[in-house]
Amino acid sequence: MRLSIRHRTRYAFAEPVVHALQRLRMMPKATQGQAVLSWNMEYENARPELTYEDQHCNAVTLISIEQGAREVVVSCSGVVDTQDQAGVIGQHSGHLPLWSFSAQTRLTQPGAKVRALLRDLECAPDRKLDFLHALSDRIRETVKYRAGSTGVTTTAEEAAEAGCGVCQDHAHIFIGAARTLDIPVRYVSGYLMMNDRIHQEATHAWAEAHVEGLGWVGFDISNGISPDSRYVRVATGLDYRDAAPVTGVSFGVASEDLHVDVAVEQQQMEQQ
Repeated sequence: MRLSIRHRTRYAFAEPVVHALQRLRMMPKATQGQAVLSWNMEYENARPELTYEDQHCNAVTLISIEQGAREVVVSCSGVVDTQDQAGVIGQHSGHLPLWSFSAQTRLTQPGAKVRALLRDLECAPDRKLDFLHALSDRIRETVKYRAGSTGVTTTAEEAAEAGCGVCQDHAHIFIGAARTLDIPVRYVSGYLMMNDRIHQEATHAWAEAHVEGLGWVGFDISNGISPDSRYVRVATGLDYRDAAPVTGVSFGVASEDLHVDVAVEQQQMEQQ
C-alpha cells in the first residue's frame, strides 16, 4: 500500500525563547515491509542543527529555536510504501542487545493492577504468540480507550488503576506485563491510516514483542490487531520517551500550547 502522510506540529511558549533545542523523531524507518519513497521536513522559527541515528536506529533531527520566538511549527510530508506482514518485523538488529528490552522503565514498571492482568494467562514457551494475543485482548477489555484521560507522563500502573487510557497507555501496560515474564518488548510510535477519516489529532502507538522463530511481532492493543499495511513505523524504544515525536532540551522555557494535525491517506500506485 502506498500511503501519503502529512504531519504538522505547532507549539507555543509562555515566554519568548532565549535558548531552546527540540529533538524530533518524525521520519519513518526504512525497515522490513516498509520503504520511504520521499520525506520532507520544514520549520517555522527554527532551523535544523544535526541529524543522527540514535541507539534505537531512529532518525533524529535536532533543531534550534530562534531567539525571541513565541511559536514553532514543524511540518512533515512524504510517501511510504508498506506491506502486510501480519505484524512480523523480523529478527533483532540494531545498537542495543535484545536483553535490554526486558528491563522495566518508570513508565512501564508494573504494580498490583498490571500484574493482575496476567492472572490465569499461560505463557508456555511454544505458545508465546497465543499468550501475547490473549494479554492484548485482556488489556483492551480491562482498560477502556478514552481520549484525553491520560497524559504523556502517565505510567502503566496509573492507567491500569484508572481503568482507562489511550494507545500509549495500552502499549505501556502490555510492555510492563510482558517484561515481568522476561519477554523483550519495545514501544513503537508511528502513523495509522484510519478507515473512517483522513485527519487525526495525534500519531499512533503500539508495541512489538520478540518471539522465538519470528523475531519482532507487532501488537496494536487499542485496536486488537497486529499492524498491517495501514501502519507506518517511525520510532521505537523502551517506552514513550525514547520514541516521542518531539522532546525538548530547552533552558528555562515552558510550552503553553501544543497542537498536532496528522493526515494519512492511501495514494494510487501507478501501473507498471
